[in-house]
This record gives sequence, C-alpha cells and structure tokens, in this order.
Amino acid sequence: MESAYINRELSWLAFNERVLGEALDASNPIFERLRFLSIVSSNLDEFFMVRVAGLETRIRGAKSGIVPDGGPDYNPGETPEDTLEEIAAAVREMTRRQHTCFRRSIIPALRKRNVVFPAFASLSAEKFRAAREHFEKTLYPILTPMAVDQSRPFPRLASGSINLLAELESAADALYAVIPVPGAAPRFISVAKAPRAEIIFIEDIIKAFAGRLFGGYRLASCHAFRVTRDAEMEIDEEYTDDLLSEIQLSVKKRRWGEPARLEIETNMPAASRAFLQTALGLSDSSVYYSPEPLDMTILGKIANLPGFDSLRFPPAVHAACAAFADGDFFGRLRRGDVLLHHPYESFGAVVDFVRAAASDPGVLAIKQTLYRVSGDSPIVAALISAAENGKQVTVLLELKARFDEENNINWARKLEKYGVHVVYGLVGLKTHCKLCLVARREGGVIRRYTHLGTGNYNDQTARLYTDMGLFTCRDDFGEDAGELFNVLTGYSIHLEWRKFSVAPTGLRDMLIEAIGREAENARRGLPSGITAKINSLADGEIIRALCHASAVGVRITLIVRGVCCLLPGIPGESENITVVSLVGRFLEHSRVYMFENGGDRVICLSSADLMPRNLDRRVEVAFPVEDESARRRIENIIAIILSDNVKLRVGSPDGTYAVPPRPEGAAPVSAQELLFGEAERAVRTNLD
Repeated sequence: MESAYINRELSWLAFNERVLGEALDASNPIFERLRFLSIVSSNLDEFFMVRVAGLETRIRGAKSGIVPDGGPDYNPGETPEDTLEEIAAAVREMTRRQHTCFRRSIIPALRKRNVVFPAFASLSAEKFRAAREHFEKTLYPILTPMAVDQSRPFPRLASGSINLLAELESAADALYAVIPVPGAAPRFISVAKAPRAEIIFIEDIIKAFAGRLFGGYRLASCHAFRVTRDAEMEIDEEYTDDLLSEIQLSVKKRRWGEPARLEIETNMPAASRAFLQTALGLSDSSVYYSPEPLDMTILGKIANLPGFDSLRFPPAVHAACAAFADGDFFGRLRRGDVLLHHPYESFGAVVDFVRAAASDPGVLAIKQTLYRVSGDSPIVAALISAAENGKQVTVLLELKARFDEENNINWARKLEKYGVHVVYGLVGLKTHCKLCLVARREGGVIRRYTHLGTGNYNDQTARLYTDMGLFTCRDDFGEDAGELFNVLTGYSIHLEWRKFSVAPTGLRDMLIEAIGREAENARRGLPSGITAKINSLADGEIIRALCHASAVGVRITLIVRGVCCLLPGIPGESENITVVSLVGRFLEHSRVYMFENGGDRVICLSSADLMPRNLDRRVEVAFPVEDESARRRIENIIAIILSDNVKLRVGSPDGTYAVPPRPEGAAPVSAQELLFGEAERAVRTNLD
C-alpha cells in the first residue's frame, strides 16, 4: 500500500515553494513580490541553521542532532545522507527559480517604475564618482582585509554575513584574503535622486575598489560568499544555576556554530571555491552557487524604499473592536465572551485590556505568558506600569524562544528592574501558550478575566499574522488559567482541567480521543468530520489516527500553512482527507480544531500545532469556544478560507500543491482580501 507520509524536510521545501509562488505571481504589487523573494531566503536561512545542521550533526554521530519531528517511520530505509541529497537538489532548483524571477521578471518590471539595479560597469562617470566617494568616505575606513597564510588562519566568520574572497597575483602560490562586508553599513545605496532609485550593493562597490586594500599587489579576482552555521543551542537546564546567563552565552556562540552551507557567486573561480571548501571543511553537496546578489533577504528592505507606495499593498486597516468601543472591558466581558481576529481587527484591544488592568483600582494581580514580543512592546510597558501602580505582576517569559533569546533576556532584566516577578518556565520545556489572567476585586469577590490566544503578544507581528484571541470571564476558564500559572511559577502537579487541554500532559490525549470519537461516530452512522487549521502537521501518532479515521469514512479537511507530513488522497490510507494551504499577504498563524462530535460540534482554539515538539516538549493550551456568536464567527472564517479560489492551494498525493482551475464564470474569491474588506467596512461603519 502506498504510504501516506512525506519527509518533513521535503514538505517544508514544498511550503517554501508556495512562498516563492507569491513572488512569481504578477498580480501581486511588484515590491510585495520582492518581499516574498526575501522571505524565501529568510526561510531557507533558518532551514539550514536548524534542520539541515541537525541532519549533519546526526551524520557526525552526535547525540544532540535533531531527530526530525514525526520519527523514523516517515522515511523507511532512508538515511540522513539520502535526505540531504534530496534537500540539496530541491534547494538548488528553488534558488535558480528565485533568481530567475528576480532577473527576468522583477528587475525589468521595476525598471519601468524608476527602480533600477544597474551593472557597476555601466555607471555613468557621475554615478561612478558617487560610488567611489562612498567607498572612500564610508566603507574604506571600516574595512579589514584578513590574509590567510601559515601564520594567519582562516577567520571565523559570523553566520549569515557577506564576505569577499580576494585572490592576489603571486609568483609562487596564490594568495588569498577575506574581506568581511561591514554589517554596520547599509547593504545598498542609491546613486539617483528621487523619484528614481538606482540600487548598488556595497559588496559590488568594495569589489570595484578592493585593490586599494592591497598595496603592492595586483588583485586577480574578488567574489562574494556567505556561510550559514548551525544555530541550535545546547543547554543542560538541570545543571545550570543561572539559565539567563547560560542562554546569553549560548546566543553569542550561535554565530560561530559548525558550517552548514556555503553560498558563492556563480562566477567564482574554481581555485577560489576549492580554497573556501577546504578552509570550511565542506563537501561539494554543501556548496550552493548563486547569481548576485547573495543573501536576497536584503530585498525586503528595498521593498520598504520611501516614495514608492504605489508598488506595495495598500495600508492595512485594522478595525477597532466594536465590543470594547466604550472602553469598559470588564463590564463588557461580564455580559459575554469576545473573539478577536487579527490582523483584521486591531491588536490594540489586547494592549488596551492590559493597560486598563494596569490602571484599574480594583485589579489586584496580572499574570501573563510572553514568548515573542516586539522590540518596543506596549504590552511590556503596560505590565511595568501595573507593577508601578502596586499590582502584583507575574510574567512567564520564555528565554528559549528561538532567535528571540537576546530580546527576551533584555526584557526580563527590564521587567525585574521595575518590580515584575519574572519566571523563566519549566526545566526541559518551552512555554508556548498565550495566556493573560487579570484578578479583579468586585464587591466581596475576586473575579478573573482571561485572554487566550493562538499567537504571540507581539503588536508588530499581529499586523502581519492571522491569529485569534478570546476574552472571557467564565469562572472555569479563570480557574484553569490560575492553576496553570501555579504549575508554571511554583510547585504544582495538575492533571485535571475544567476546560483546558494542556501539553505535554493531556493535549495529545484529547486530540487522539477526539479523532477516535469521530471514527466511532462514522462507524455508527452519526455525523462525523474534522476540520483543522494549523501551521504544521508532523506528528506520527496524530497522522496515524487521522488516517484511521479517514479509512472508516470520516471526512477530514486540513488547512495547513507550512509542513504537512500527511499525503492526502492515498487509497485505503487518506482518501477521505483533503489538505489545502493558504499563502498570501498575511501569514496564516491561527490554530483551530473543529470536531463534528455526532452533531454537537466542538470548536477549540490553541497555541499548538500538531508536532511532537508542541505536544511533548512545550507547555501549550487548547480551549473550547463556547459562546455561540464566537463559534458562528469562527465557522464563517473557516468557510471563507475554504471558498478561496485565488490563493488557496490544494495538496496532491505526490506532495505538491497547486491552485485548482477556477470554474468557468466563477468570480475570484481571495479569503484574505474578503476579510480585509470586511475590516475596512467595519472601520467606516464605526466612523459613521
């Protein structure tokens, strides 16, 4: 029987292909296409720093190597070496298409709109002088050429940095030197005046004048390269007295991990390439050739150039939450729950809720989890204000949030400085749940108000990610939230919850039981069905349960943005499962689980995806939505997403995704645009 599983790494690459598809889509504004090209590169960087580096660590035999989520049964008979070969082939084809899109489609389109990427050799005399002046006054004083010879070893280069390899002519063996491109300098300049932009990358300027750095030698060649390093941190929490200091040290070490990828310009001489490979200890399979520019993440900054608003999406209108129009959060929640859908509704309501709690004389305590917050977080500012106002404020701040560790360390210190009680979580687990609890004295009782979400308390990403949040003052939710904080901040073993399902102790069991119940209902002829909207599906036990339910007739629809290790439509395995993916202007991030439950539909929101790390190695929460208005709204959102015939891709049994043909005469339906339009209408209605 054909397997319903696909390798997690290849499934992730299929997701990044969907992102690339948005760059290829000529219906998107041209600067947004640039931004999608940037995201493709940023995604690949993290993929190599974590997933590929983990596979290479396993090959070297180190116990710390990442075991792909889902376990070994995803690739029967396939070794990590086999997987790396498949990754290399897929990435090379992806980057080829990425650069072809940039060169053959986007650059010509931008030229018509006064944004030009001129070849350095084609610059006019005036613009050449401007480039040389930038080199002499800005770049030359901070450049440091680093010779490589018997007494001067190959330098330890930071992960992701752009560097140049200079080959100097010599009567004996070739001489090499590395020129790190200064990260402190802007990556590009424009040598034209508004409303025109002529973009030149500084590595091209340095190449043109690099001879100035080597007096008495002739420069034979100079080409850019870039190293991506292993970014995983190894911390033994049980034997660490000061977790904050240990993580801070590990963050510094991350930039110098083992090399996982070498990117070089396509026209680099073979001898120079061989020199780099030897110096870095990398095989041919870890070398990736690329036309200029290396590191296309820079295209995201070019997409932000001022003066070109017409080349971007129109500014998003984030509707104010009508339920809280009068600012009385506590009075409104006593009348019923409130659901928010970001970014269509402003995250400002969440910030204002915490601010209201910080200044309300009846509020005694605020407890909150923080996983990723912005660099200038209004949530953190509100929590500090609450502490200054005499409230008892406790924050569970996850120091191990990957690539946000340094930011979170800084926030931890600042919060502690102002009297906030900061807890770093449980040993061996990441705290990923999104939870805020406010305890307020009302008459002779203490009432608890709770906010639970699918996304981070981050005002910046809340403008770009679709997430849902639920406000409630239901007693059972407040009691569960209070007891969960006791588990996180003190010594408390709690296994029975009134409403929550909590990982790692019970969420997996709840999901398996719910899937099994749908299978039993299907066998008995009762209403059955599962709809889930998630970021990733990679858990073997969950996939097997879904396939079993499919085999007995349960109709299952999975809306999966990223990794999906389940192949739909495999006869006898997953023939009743449909997998779709929505990639568009906003990053689909909300997690929704819907079970038909014999006609009494259960709807849950959660912070957790269906991955071993979420179900077994993180503190996550799933919670039911019981308010009828909120339930209908979630059902409507899911229906709108599934009606999309513009951006929605449908998964195939071979692991590929495609936009299905639109029926003749059918009007285009873009779910995000439809929800965006509803938000705009809501704003206009409120203004009227």
